[in-house]
Amino acid sequence: MQGRDAHPGRFCGTLAASSGCSSFRVLRIPKHILVPMIVACALFMENMDSTVIATSLPTIARDLHEDPIALKLALTSYLLSLAVFIPISGWMADRFGARTVFRSAIGVFMGGSILCALSGSLAGFVAARFVQGMGGAMMVPVGRLVVLRSTSKEELVRALSYLTIPALVGPVIGPPLGGFISTYFHWRWIFFINIPISIIGLVMAARHIENLREAVVPRLDWSGFLLSAVGLSSLMLGLATAGRHLVSLPVSLACIAVGLVLVSAYVWTAQGKQYPLLNLKLMRIPTFRVGVVAGFFFRIGIGAIPFLLPLFLQLGFGLNSFESGLLTCASAAGALFMKTIAARILQGFGFRRVLLWNTAIAALSLMLIGLFTAHTAHALIIVVLLLGGCFRSLQFTSLNALSYADIDKPQMSQATSLASVIQQLAAGMGVTVGAFALQSSNFLQGHTSVVAADFPPAFIVIALVSASSLIWLSTLAKNAGSAISGHAHPAEE
Repeated sequence: MQGRDAHPGRFCGTLAASSGCSSFRVLRIPKHILVPMIVACALFMENMDSTVIATSLPTIARDLHEDPIALKLALTSYLLSLAVFIPISGWMADRFGARTVFRSAIGVFMGGSILCALSGSLAGFVAARFVQGMGGAMMVPVGRLVVLRSTSKEELVRALSYLTIPALVGPVIGPPLGGFISTYFHWRWIFFINIPISIIGLVMAARHIENLREAVVPRLDWSGFLLSAVGLSSLMLGLATAGRHLVSLPVSLACIAVGLVLVSAYVWTAQGKQYPLLNLKLMRIPTFRVGVVAGFFFRIGIGAIPFLLPLFLQLGFGLNSFESGLLTCASAAGALFMKTIAARILQGFGFRRVLLWNTAIAALSLMLIGLFTAHTAHALIIVVLLLGGCFRSLQFTSLNALSYADIDKPQMSQATSLASVIQQLAAGMGVTVGAFALQSSNFLQGHTSVVAADFPPAFIVIALVSASSLIWLSTLAKNAGSAISGHAHPAEE
């Protein structure tokens, strides 16, 4: 409780007469606002960093003398690290204290950023991104936990609203910022700018965040953690390198085989544990199962966009990183707008109808991207990306809400961990599937390098993968999630 005793919930204490300036007062910021702002700054750094790099991939590839498609490993390694370490973040905070883990996560993220900036090879860059992901995996959920535990119920909604800002603003600022830095400075500065933000976060967290922890902490499922961590890492590494990047094809196939065995072993052993790392029994709840499984396939298609779209605009149309970033941020702007009306749409039409129609429209918007040419007006590109961002945002909001519609409060933490891991895996799979589709299109058309004609088939593939989520969504009951959507169904339904 050191944070509370030393600095009782204010940014800076009032300067008293002892300072010689008794009439001068510094603005006091209440604790329920200050703590979320500190956490939000850290989350903004993490959210922005994940979007900044996507726009700069072609530039980084040229500097490292690598095939641009090989840089998919930089995206998948980060997402994989999130999936591996997110499940133990809550246990770490309970065991060692929220402030300790949060500050350590910022430190690890900063260290990973420095390693990324200093990387001189693909292997080093991929490893550095994995380290970054370790910090991000702890920083995001533990930061949210800090806010939940340090804020009264009366101020909780307002406090949590601060945490939504990074997720909404980061993807809007990230692409043009990354493009600007890569075009007019050097891509390494993308990672160096994290250093001062991290240092400020470390100091502010030390002064104003309490080191809250639980008195009794259940034993961590270490065997489950090792099985899932090594299994998922091997599986994703094998799939991501199957295009003969970084390792040979036999090594990739061996990683896939080992990963499948270990993941299967985890599923089998988790059934008999009282406190498994990931509670797979939650998949028996229909709305959670449909939300998670349908979301997995939908997110695979959407997860390919941060990888494919910048390459399409830069390698296919010859735009520089900054021009590409200015166009791609339109999707995030559309998502930001949809957040304001998503609840009313669900209330008016219900989960089932919204998800079915919106899946089809969102998949169609992906196919439309593949129809862009170098002569397509930028205004039209912005409109298509803006509308596509709206539909994808509505889908994510609907799937997330549906997943927790029938989850009891005692199960909420386990449900959040399982859903978060699956979401990160889907995003990583999206990059892998998108890269494989692009490579296959390039090979079948006999091109020696990536050209604009290689991209339309790739966008069709990821659109079809997203559309496949309709198989699971069609099993939803007509009144699924009505308790939280507020949609009233006619009696005959």
